[in-house]
Amino acid sequence: MNGAAPPAIDVNHAGQSFGDRVIFEDVTFTVATGEIFVVLGGSGCGKSTLLKQMIGLLPPTRGRITVGGHDVVSDVDAVRHEIGVMFQSGALFGSMTLLDNVMLPLLMFTDLPVRARMEVARLKLALVGLDGAINLLPSEISGGMAKRAAIARALALDPPILFLDEPSAGLDPITGAGLDRLILELRAALGCTFVVVTHELQSIFAISDRCVMLDAAARGMIALGVPQDLQRTSDNPTVRAFFNRDAGS
Repeated sequence: MNGAAPPAIDVNHAGQSFGDRVIFEDVTFTVATGEIFVVLGGSGCGKSTLLKQMIGLLPPTRGRITVGGHDVVSDVDAVRHEIGVMFQSGALFGSMTLLDNVMLPLLMFTDLPVRARMEVARLKLALVGLDGAINLLPSEISGGMAKRAAIARALALDPPILFLDEPSAGLDPITGAGLDRLILELRAALGCTFVVVTHELQSIFAISDRCVMLDAAARGMIALGVPQDLQRTSDNPTVRAFFNRDAGS
């Protein structure tokens, strides 16, 4: 008899404090395999902190988080084999071509020969629409191309789970919409699970299966569900204001 598939990510009563300062507490949700899950909220609510917890960079001060079935504290090395991360700035190495940037994880974590590493990197760049830019430096490409290159690098080791930190930040609406389409295409083609940190409302509605909303004043989560449902039915004024772009009086 087959049971339900375990979640790709399980965040169980997670909290984070720095001394007496509580960032958030009692954050609980799961992310299903193949889901595009968005973490959202206003400035200072803990979105980036939660992301750091999930990728094993910051141990939660309370609660437990598992990624791919591995505890982010006690089994962090295994977690890092399950994930790829695109950081907000892209974090590309400026002195390296896009091809070399994408080849770097393959150099560090595999025994593939140079020719094989180059072929894999070419394929990843082609997957994000950059097959004609492999020999360019980050300074020679647009912001949208840099985001795509960073996603290609996150895909280099074929991780089942991808974390994207503010992928649309700083992009014009047309470029941002193209990046949203890319995320949906990658999910369809690869079956990856995505966790996306963003406050871009159009992107949230375009790509998100479900989302969790954090709030600085509440020091925790104030909403969990399908964005369109939260927009229509939430009785929390902060949630309603966010999803309806209501700045108040």
